[in-house]
Amino acid sequence: MSIRTERVASLLKEELGAVLVRDYSDPSYGFITVTDVSVTRDLRIAKVYFSIMGNPEVQKKTMAMLERERPHLRGIVGSKLRLRYVPELQFYHDTTMDRVHRINTLINEIHKQDDAKGGGNTEGGREDAGNEGAGNGDDGNGR
Repeated sequence: MSIRTERVASLLKEELGAVLVRDYSDPSYGFITVTDVSVTRDLRIAKVYFSIMGNPEVQKKTMAMLERERPHLRGIVGSKLRLRYVPELQFYHDTTMDRVHRINTLINEIHKQDDAKGGGNTEGGREDAGNEGAGNGDDGNGR
């Protein structure tokens, strides 16, 4: 990506995020966050990635609202940014945070199962773990 496309993507992300917080903060839409924006080389299309905090019904409603409001959002962005051509907005639901939450939940469940089995020792059975160099006359300075 060139410096210009990166700069335009950054400006679009910032402005769209501000507009969504300011004008679309209705609780029925959940909490919308613009996570990333990528712009084509010719600056004609902007892929806007967003996450939504809320249940699946709220997420579905929010995605429909974004598609419906796409021309309006493009107009707002065009009036705020000084661009010769305002990119067409394409919205993509970013589910990365949902996957991270699911992975963390699974890891926590595994740790709980390990603790219940009594497998709390993570040092591999070494009693002197963390005491490398102790007792050999080495004070850490090579002496």
